[in-house]
Order: sequence, then structure tokens, then C-alpha cells
Amino acid sequence: MRTIDEYYPAKGRVILHVDMNAFYCSVHEAEEPDKYRGKPTAVAGSVELRKGIIVTCSYAARRLGVSTGMLVNQALKKCPNLIVIPPDFTAYRKYSNAFMKIAYEYTPCMEATSIDECYLDITGSKQFGTPQEIATIIQKRIYMELSLPCSVGIAPNKLLAKMASDMNKPNGLTVLRIRDVPKILWDKPCDQLFGIGGRTADKLRKINIHTIGQLANSEEMLLTQTFGVLGVWMKQAANGLDQSPVLENREQSKSIGHTTTLPSDIYLKEDVHRVLLNLSDQVARRLRRKQMVAGAIQITIRTPDMKTITRMHTLSAPTENTEDIYSKACQLYNEHWSWDKSVRLLGVTLQQLMPKEDSAIQLDLFNYEQHPKKESLTKAMDLLRNKYGENAVLTAGMLGDDPSVLIRNHKIRGTSLQMDFRDKEDENLS
Repeated sequence: MRTIDEYYPAKGRVILHVDMNAFYCSVHEAEEPDKYRGKPTAVAGSVELRKGIIVTCSYAARRLGVSTGMLVNQALKKCPNLIVIPPDFTAYRKYSNAFMKIAYEYTPCMEATSIDECYLDITGSKQFGTPQEIATIIQKRIYMELSLPCSVGIAPNKLLAKMASDMNKPNGLTVLRIRDVPKILWDKPCDQLFGIGGRTADKLRKINIHTIGQLANSEEMLLTQTFGVLGVWMKQAANGLDQSPVLENREQSKSIGHTTTLPSDIYLKEDVHRVLLNLSDQVARRLRRKQMVAGAIQITIRTPDMKTITRMHTLSAPTENTEDIYSKACQLYNEHWSWDKSVRLLGVTLQQLMPKEDSAIQLDLFNYEQHPKKESLTKAMDLLRNKYGENAVLTAGMLGDDPSVLIRNHKIRGTSLQMDFRDKEDENLS
């Protein structure tokens, strides 16, 4: 019988990747099992508001041809009895915190990479058993305590742990060692290697590299000539090598963004500016909540034909102020978009973030005396919204000339579009 020490390499690492299966749908099943368990379900936005894209779907729905990214109308044609559920991010965050709390009990070295997955370095966790025993315990506890299924990958590094967790879904538990890579991975196409997307795979095919095995055995010089330093990483990854650590304390957010798909295409200046003001207010609030400031502002524009452009401007001094963010967002829009062209989606993203205490916020030479008053007012507004909700305090610019109509000519009440700005939040933590 093997001892526990034999499972743990003397100089190597043991990494788990815990990946929740169909997480959003699973949360709804856990909350209302009688209503959803075992049935074809999908989480999607509002079809009426043109956000009818399948975010995720249950395995019962997948077996009937439904897939992530599919239009709701298309999914309903494939599966007429599909149950479409609106997203509930409060519930998702609650369950995310709960499953990570369970995982954290087995090692303090945990890296959450998204709301539904995390890496665990269990090299120093022998007291809990072998890697397979620890993975099994975590998987069973998450299911017994939260009614959520998950897959777990066990490997000597993050790359292979991630790939292992994808191999046997749902409820899989897979071990992938470096010595297993040639047999298990080398015959697969390059885009099945985690970190290589479709475009990179297309470029690899152009230099006659079609499989992970061919990539693993290719000339490094050829790869660096085509891909630069990325070529070195790809060859190492194809051989199952990865030295990236599990980061216990994640870096501060590198960006904070907010986008909204508009109920109707807009092009009028006052309508666009009103949307940008709402977006700027949302991201500024989240920025202040994190006690950070932004050094750059980026806007995102998507046209009715789904073309997307982004434009960014680096600020002369960092800011946390809604007015500064809104002003720069409007300036970017004015400079890079024509007022006779409609837009379907708008977004504002804050880049180059840094802790507020480490920054020097520039004060206006003529208005510096008003800065403490503005800051106090902003804090008061944030407190009111934290307590009573986003709509507790609205500026005149958010409401427009007619407070009952937020976007002119489109019959959208102020509160409804304000709610729609939860369409997509993005915090890039990688």
C-alpha cells in the first residue's frame, strides 16, 4: 500500500482546479429543486430587451442541443420546453463565496479566477489525505452542503489541473500527470490546449502544426519567429510544463468596466450622453468602493451590425470622480464616433487602477477649495445608495428633461434602464 508521502513529490507541487458545473443553472436548481432539477434550463437576459443570449445552460439542455452563446429564440426551437431563467447575481455570489469557503479549509493557498472556479495548491496539505482524497472530500462537501456539482482536476501545475477538470464533466475527478500528456493530449488539435484560441490555432496550421503533439515537438525558433515569446510558452505548455504559481492574494483589479445593451438603437447626443453618465456613475461607485483611482478611461461602442470598437485615453492625473470619467467618456465618443450612426451597446471601463492612498489626485487650481465639499457629497450619495439602492439618488443628467422618461422617444422609464445597467459588469483580475 502506498503511503501519503508517495503521492506528494519531494520538489514538485500538487494543484487542484475546482470548476463548478453549469454554475448559474446549478444555483437555481439548488434554490428551487422542485422547479428546476433535472429539467432543461438556461440562464439568459431579456429577449424583449435584445439581450437574449444563453449565458449558460444545464446538462439536460445541452443534451437537447442547447449551447452557451446561442440566441434564446434559436435555443427554444431546438428545445421548446427549455426553461429560461433571468440571472440572479446576488445568489451566484452567495454560492460562490460558500464553495470557496469550503475549498479554503484545505489550504490557505487558493486563487479564485472567476465566480465559479479556483485553483488550490495542496502541496502542504498532507494532513487531509492524498490528493485524490482531498479532491473527493471537497467535491462531496460542495454537493452535500450546497447541492452544487463540480469537477476537479488534479495535476502538478495549474495548466494541467485546468485541463483535467474539463475532461470529465459533470462531477468529474481527473488526475493528469506530465507523463500522461503525450498519450492523452498530443493527438488533439491545438485549440484544445488551454490558452490557445481559434486565431492562434489558425496561425499554427499555416506553419503545418495541427496537433498538440506537433506543437510539443516543433522547433522553438520557428515558433518565436511567428509568435514571439508566446511561442516559447506554447511549446512548454504542449509538453505539460507550467511554472505559474497559485496566487494566494490576487492582484488589485486591473480594470473595472460596465456595459449595457440598449433596448433600442440610439444616436441622439442627449441620449448617448445620458447613457454614458449612468455608466460613468456605476463604474465610479465601484472604483470608490475599492478605494482605488483610475489612470485611464476606455469606452466601448457596438453597432447594430455587431461591430465593436474601443477607444482609450490616459489621464494627466488619476481620478475617482464621476464627472471626470463622464467628461472623458463623452470626449472619446465625440472624437471617434459620428452622430449620424446608431449604437446598440455602450460601455465605460476604467484602466490603470491604483490604490487611492498611493496616488496623488490633482486638484483644480481655481476650485481646490470645493474639493472637500464635493468629496463629502459623493460619500453621502454612496452611503444612501448602499442603504436604499441604486435609484435612491439620481442626478438631473440621468433623468433628462422629463423625469419619467430616461431615454427620449423610446418609452423607457428611468428606473428600468437604471436597472438594465447591470447588464454586464467586468472586473479584470488576471
